[in-house]
Amino acid sequence: MPDPGVRAARTTVPVRRRTRPELHPGAWWLWSLGLGTAATRTTNPLLLALLMAAAGYVVAVHRSSAPWARSYTAFVKLAVAVLLIRLAFTAVLGSPVPGTHVLFTLPEIPLPDWAQGIRLGGPVSAEALLFSGYNGLKLAALLVCVGAANALASPAKLLKSLPGALYEAGVAVVVALTFAPHLIADVQRLRAARRLRGRPDRGVRGLFQVGLPVLEGALERSVALAAAMDARGYGRTAEVPAPVRRTTTALTLGGLLGVCAGTYGLLTAEGGVYGMPVLLAGALAALAGLRLGGRRSPRTRYRPAPWGVRAWLVAGSGAAVAALLALASVRDPGALYPGVVPLAAPALPLWPAAAVLLGLLPVLVVPQDRKEPS
Repeated sequence: MPDPGVRAARTTVPVRRRTRPELHPGAWWLWSLGLGTAATRTTNPLLLALLMAAAGYVVAVHRSSAPWARSYTAFVKLAVAVLLIRLAFTAVLGSPVPGTHVLFTLPEIPLPDWAQGIRLGGPVSAEALLFSGYNGLKLAALLVCVGAANALASPAKLLKSLPGALYEAGVAVVVALTFAPHLIADVQRLRAARRLRGRPDRGVRGLFQVGLPVLEGALERSVALAAAMDARGYGRTAEVPAPVRRTTTALTLGGLLGVCAGTYGLLTAEGGVYGMPVLLAGALAALAGLRLGGRRSPRTRYRPAPWGVRAWLVAGSGAAVAALLALASVRDPGALYPGVVPLAAPALPLWPAAAVLLGLLPVLVVPQDRKEPS
């Protein structure tokens, strides 16, 4: 008979639970790009604030503890800085929007005759600041949406999901996107170390003391990345017949030209008939070219990220928000582009606001990561 102690030890061995498959990183990027596209279709501050709140709530629910996920706060601070800089430039350099409600007057600096049309200082009206604030808030919302994609999608997994023809370009883009998160993580780590040692971590002195180690870490990381890329055969290509190369080039270039022509047709009133067919034909040709171009970069994927129903729902929610806001900007431009002359408070349009709430669909369809008890 087996020993009861051995039997008890066997029963207390923890069973590793099967984790849910993670969402495809491309779905997060398509969702955030959809919200960013919707932000470019309006200057209504209420809709833009609702867009940023939806993106921030999804990030708060699904953000992981990885270092690259901490960059969302930096993007929010950058958005606030962009808005304040836009308002400051309007106050100092003036605005083409006429205004009758003067808030304050800055000392005006006289300029020579060749600088006509430019002023430094002078009266600052509420209409000018409001017009500048609306446009600055649109850019801030776009930055918040891009920050949400950086905080939710793993750059390494996104690189694994790219087609073979875009592998080299994808590596460059991923390295550029991960620069800011790594830089923020290094600064936070060094500031925490200085605080533990009782040294100043703020002000000009702290900035100079932290800047040199951060630069040294960036150089070491770049050298290690170059060695890893060389060890993995980065840049080596396979032999492809010449007709296949020519066909790939023709399909890719022709497809990109078709996408540009179709996009231009959709943005103009005269090209509304041919814009969508040309755009679809160009997209199909570009995808076929990328498919053929992938033969030059034979790579194997270890555990590729699946694209399932949840990925379609997340990406589709972002696309739906962009499409509905674009439709609303055509149907009711007055509600999505509120005027500032005469001065009036913006109103919240109901069905565009309901369309923005579709961006919260990832909270419902994507399960949250639950930490197992230790």
